[in-house]
Amino acid sequence: MQKDDERLVHSRGEEFLQVFKKGAEFTQELLRENERLRFRLLELEKSQGPGEAMPEAELKKLSERIADLEQEKQEILDRIRHVEEENQDFAARYLEIEDENNNLANLYIASYQLHSTLDFKEVLQIITEIIINLIGAEEFAIMLLDEKSDELQAVSTEGIERSEIPSFRLGKGTIGTVAESGESHFASDFESYERDFSAPMVCIPLKIKEHVIGVLAIYKLLMQKKEFAAVDYELFTLLAGHAATAIFSSRLYSDSERKLSTIQGFIDLLTK
Repeated sequence: MQKDDERLVHSRGEEFLQVFKKGAEFTQELLRENERLRFRLLELEKSQGPGEAMPEAELKKLSERIADLEQEKQEILDRIRHVEEENQDFAARYLEIEDENNNLANLYIASYQLHSTLDFKEVLQIITEIIINLIGAEEFAIMLLDEKSDELQAVSTEGIERSEIPSFRLGKGTIGTVAESGESHFASDFESYERDFSAPMVCIPLKIKEHVIGVLAIYKLLMQKKEFAAVDYELFTLLAGHAATAIFSSRLYSDSERKLSTIQGFIDLLTK
């Protein structure tokens, strides 16, 4: 569907460009014809002797022809103006489609990167890079839920020290509520927001289906980032699911590797 839109925009753009060129050429021809007739009228006037008047019929004919040409010229100019407006609309649509393609490419790359490794630290680093480069956050924390204690604790931060982020009980405060409900939180006014570790500017649940394993808490955006675009919300949706799956898978893998290493250690002790 996206490619069909691109082809349509390109085709219509080429079509309007040809119409515009033909209109411009025709306008130039009209202007030349207009000048030729005016020059002819001037010549006829000069060819008349002093006191002689140009035949009224010929004068009327020339005047009518000039008026017709002026009207045709105006109609062509109006058509060109209309084509220019439509060209601008199609150009804007083309840029919009190009942005959408770039956004889709970014989403695909982000999704691919999230599942490209089973190393827990690498997964956290990839999520951090996505949040910085694609979303435009400057200060944030990735917090995971400890199901034994029902507490959310920061496992990775950017722009702030991890030790600064307190732990939060499930269901308590903004972060705990997001983790319990699975619903995202966005501050009502980003510009007037002041950093509060218990109430972040944006809080996104990291969940596998309906099971929340943690949250992403954003406290500050980059200076050039004034508001969220549509693609940002798509990225939040991607992070809510894919990042949670990547984190969960990498933790399971790390745990299994540790257990395997421990078992192998016991085997080695028993066989010696």
